Amino acid sequence: MGLVRNQSIKNSVSFYIGMLIGAINTIFVYPYTFIDSPEHLGLLQIILAYSIVISAFTTLGAPKMFLRFFPAIKNKGQLYFLSFLTPFIGFLFSLIVYIFFKEKILAAINASQLLEDNFFYVILLIFFIGFYEILTSISRSFLNAATPVFINEVFLKLYSLSVLFLHWIGYIDFSVFLKIYVSGYILKFLILFLIQYSKQRISFSISFSSLNLREMFRYSFYVLIGSTAVMLVARVDMMILGSLLKGDYGLKQVAFYSIAFYIGNSIMVPAKSIIAISVPLIADAWEKNNLSKIQSIYYKSAINQLIVGSVFFLCIWINIDDIFNMLPKEYKAGKWVVFFIGIAQLFNISTGVNGAIITNSKYYRFDLYTSILLLVITVATNLFLIPENNPFSKFGVQGIIGASIATASSIFLFNIVRLFLIKIKMNMHPFSLKTIYAIFGFLLIYIFLDISFSLIPVFHIPFINIVFKSSIVLLISAIFVLYCNLSDDINKFVIDLRKRYFNL
Repeated sequence: MGLVRNQSIKNSVSFYIGMLIGAINTIFVYPYTFIDSPEHLGLLQIILAYSIVISAFTTLGAPKMFLRFFPAIKNKGQLYFLSFLTPFIGFLFSLIVYIFFKEKILAAINASQLLEDNFFYVILLIFFIGFYEILTSISRSFLNAATPVFINEVFLKLYSLSVLFLHWIGYIDFSVFLKIYVSGYILKFLILFLIQYSKQRISFSISFSSLNLREMFRYSFYVLIGSTAVMLVARVDMMILGSLLKGDYGLKQVAFYSIAFYIGNSIMVPAKSIIAISVPLIADAWEKNNLSKIQSIYYKSAINQLIVGSVFFLCIWINIDDIFNMLPKEYKAGKWVVFFIGIAQLFNISTGVNGAIITNSKYYRFDLYTSILLLVITVATNLFLIPENNPFSKFGVQGIIGASIATASSIFLFNIVRLFLIKIKMNMHPFSLKTIYAIFGFLLIYIFLDISFSLIPVFHIPFINIVFKSSIVLLISAIFVLYCNLSDDINKFVIDLRKRYFNL
């Protein structure tokens, strides 16, 4: 238990440090580094999007397969060989396809000249991202999840920050920057490989005799389709933006969209810790068929995530103009992207841990079906709403606004389907009267604060405004939540805090 707790603490520290560095990079450093050439930022985002998505296919689910079967397989060398061979074959296949069909691929995605000139970086990254995931699974199988998390969340982001700074001050040009930036992914792979090799965790046995390949690949296929579908949803809007909007203009729109999407999507961050705590509890409850405990976790996760997410969203939307005043003026077009993505993710987290309930139940295959549904709807709506000549363009729904509405609509429908599935199959839902109180309460808080801040003098420095307004939001929200007793968990946390630090 001490080892698990130790790893959890290290993971949390690495995650939140990485989140802080990532926020600084994404919201401030990237926009000002590429202030005169936002298409370069768009290119970077597109390259990473294609690399991450394609690498998920080329690994064929091998990283999760390794984790799933590692404890049961006695001849570990055969599992190592299979796990490294699978992504290597996937990479070779993607390389051959790229070599023989390069022109057709670039034409199909409507690549700009800038993307054409640098698309080979995608192939390079596919290899190192895919094999890094295998090494991560190896490390986690030996109960050392903290090392790959630190390398990915802290080391890589600090490395990126350093390279961005060199380009920002003009020490290196963009072509050199791109080479060094991509080298960070190679470097993190080498670091993790050397760590695993030095600890003698890698050995090969060139045979599959003791492996149940049919069962393993069936599992891999299920994991591959489900996880890739969800991953695509997080990237496909950028990919379609870059494809449908021509040339450097499309890459610039990707840059503006990526920053706004990051801001709107940030309300998901606090919910991740709640989900991480809830998932093993749900798995244990299903094992014991304790439906009342599952219902309790379902409700508590939903109300707690709704409260925390609403506070985060209020802090963002109350300060939205000041946030964009801190960015180059071109990025202000993303204001409503933040709104639509933020509202969609707020609804997403307010439905609780529905995904964990489905995947740990006998209806786990429905998680695959709903994930595919989400992907199909996301692609279809983005293809429909992004073009400048779509039927809703006269209302301003096109480009990055169209992409955000498309993705937000998909997230809403995805969670509604999951809600109905759990209600029909398991007779559970995550809502109560307190859900309604919370929604209307936070809505009234927003209206009150929006009117108040429009009447009282504000500071001329955006950062001070953000701190001041956010402090008011937190204070009023805390009073509302505690007075109305919306969450037993939050109330208990506050009481314990007062007893420990204030003797009250």
